[in-house]
Amino acid sequence: MDTVKIYGIPNCDTVKKAITYLKDNQVPYIFHNFKTDGISPEKLKEWFETFGFNKVVNKSSSTYRALEDKSLVETPESAIKILQATPSMIKRPILENGNNKRIGFKKEEYDELFLK
Repeated sequence: MDTVKIYGIPNCDTVKKAITYLKDNQVPYIFHNFKTDGISPEKLKEWFETFGFNKVVNKSSSTYRALEDKSLVETPESAIKILQATPSMIKRPILENGNNKRIGFKKEEYDELFLK
């Protein structure tokens, strides 16, 4: 089985659930911590294209809700710098397994990817 890459923040409950799933199902993975490893503008643009801009920006996060000027994240172009500076506004986890990419954690989707 190929090693998957999972992006997120280690103290996020949803990321923890996804990592627990990978461990429980013996799926080899590499964890990319947004807080310590950052995120490139190119990767953000790729995710905007894959998932849609509005899915990548986590508008239910407390960081987004606390943002005074929400116009900073209204378009992909304007959002890149703010998402790099405050990656807690990125929906997580994001999982990449070759051409298969998922945003968020849904057990059924992971089962479909890994338990075929």
